[in-house]
Amino acid sequence: MIWYHRFMTTTISEPTAAQPAPSDHIPRHVWVISGVAMLGAVMSILDTTIVNVALATLGKDLHSSLAQIQWVITGYMLSLAAVIPVTGWASRRFGAKRVFLTSLTLFTLGSLLCGLATSDTELILFRVLQGLGGGMIMPIAQIIMAEVAGPKRMGRVMGLVAVPMMLAPTLGPLLGGTIIQTLDWHWIFYVNVVVAAFAIPLAIRLLPGHRGERTDTLDFLGLALMSVGLVAITYGLAEAGTYDTFTSAHVWVPVVIGVLLVAAFVFHALRTEHPLLDLHLYRRWHFSAASIVMFALGAAVFGAMILMPLYWQELRGYDVIMTGLLTGPQGLGMALAMPLASKFTERYGGGPVALVGVIITALATIPFGLIGAHTGVAVLCVAMFLRGAGMGASFMPAMTAAFAALKRSEVSHATPQLNVLNRIGGSIGTTILAVILANAERSAHGASAAAGAFGTAFWWSAAIAALAIIPCVVLMRAERTVRRAARAAGAEDPDRVAIDSGAVAEALA
Repeated sequence: MIWYHRFMTTTISEPTAAQPAPSDHIPRHVWVISGVAMLGAVMSILDTTIVNVALATLGKDLHSSLAQIQWVITGYMLSLAAVIPVTGWASRRFGAKRVFLTSLTLFTLGSLLCGLATSDTELILFRVLQGLGGGMIMPIAQIIMAEVAGPKRMGRVMGLVAVPMMLAPTLGPLLGGTIIQTLDWHWIFYVNVVVAAFAIPLAIRLLPGHRGERTDTLDFLGLALMSVGLVAITYGLAEAGTYDTFTSAHVWVPVVIGVLLVAAFVFHALRTEHPLLDLHLYRRWHFSAASIVMFALGAAVFGAMILMPLYWQELRGYDVIMTGLLTGPQGLGMALAMPLASKFTERYGGGPVALVGVIITALATIPFGLIGAHTGVAVLCVAMFLRGAGMGASFMPAMTAAFAALKRSEVSHATPQLNVLNRIGGSIGTTILAVILANAERSAHGASAAAGAFGTAFWWSAAIAALAIIPCVVLMRAERTVRRAARAAGAEDPDRVAIDSGAVAEALA
């Protein structure tokens, strides 16, 4: 993300004689400020997964088809992707605290409206509003924490506050299931309002305030072209689920319009002085490979996250609490794998670790392609755990490998693009897999055939994940080339981005 450049340039600096190194002791105010910042951030993280177990309930209560109700997730992810490139500019222009409060307020307002929604259309629109606020909360929280902790303390502070971030994929479905079972689906959104009632006053009182500064003008034209184009493409793909064909004008017309708008964005970005995203980076084959990896993983991982909750509820008849528990192994596998992947990345490089992670993700999806109406719960839970472990070992190492040959000045452009592609991949993957499942279910008669519909969607997910294997090999080779060149030179190029996997994990958030 753009904010990461600010972190790299304002906090990673060597202490000088006039600026003594800070003490290893972390003052209380650092923990207090970090805790307040993370309180808001955890809300947006949980909301990414908490709705997954509620999709079946939402579809029934709002009388909506799967192809339509999946926009509750897709719309949220698209709006997250739209604001990622804007975050760094906004924090510099208006100050991190002001943007954090604005984002948190917008997210809370969107949550309240989602809880009050009476139709699927209202809920989707309000989820988009919620995502516009939620997309900025995490990166702004990272900026605030980086500024208050300083370079010497940042690693330890992030190591502790990352715990709730890693547990969110596990706790989100369980929390969502518990709320729906004991209250109703409206409260999966109202709970954000309750938390915000504490978070907003604390943020006003405790977060440090900084005045904004003059900065480059935001590329509004680029933002409009990219955002509208992506929505049009995704909408067209979703319509294939409604009309049961990709040849309908309702499908291909929006897709063509979206592609033309994205092409116009590319043309604009290559010719403007301060583009929303620097597309010249794609001239580097290793960065293009990393982009493919992030897109494919986003599509395979986030897209498949809607399938298992639907399988447990619709086919196996489990309630939402049990569904939350049964989807937990994937988040647990991710949480346990990320620290190990960080250590292996520092030792062997990001490319090899990402390759292993992608292969595990693809292979662990195969059992779901063979899923039946009575497949053993233990077998599926083990497969979900392994799939989560593969996911946890893929994202961060791939980003680390992408940064290996970048200059420090290029980080602020590279990071948001990789994150945007990951979110876009997630939104498009969710749409495609929902359409595939819906179309397969139309012709399914009986439990075995219905299970086969889920298997078909999972085979697509496995294939999408496998698409990232070859780009990971490219990344691995590129990273080795950079390391050999550095050793041959006898020293690291000071202008290169020498960042560890922990820093990249922060950027991924």
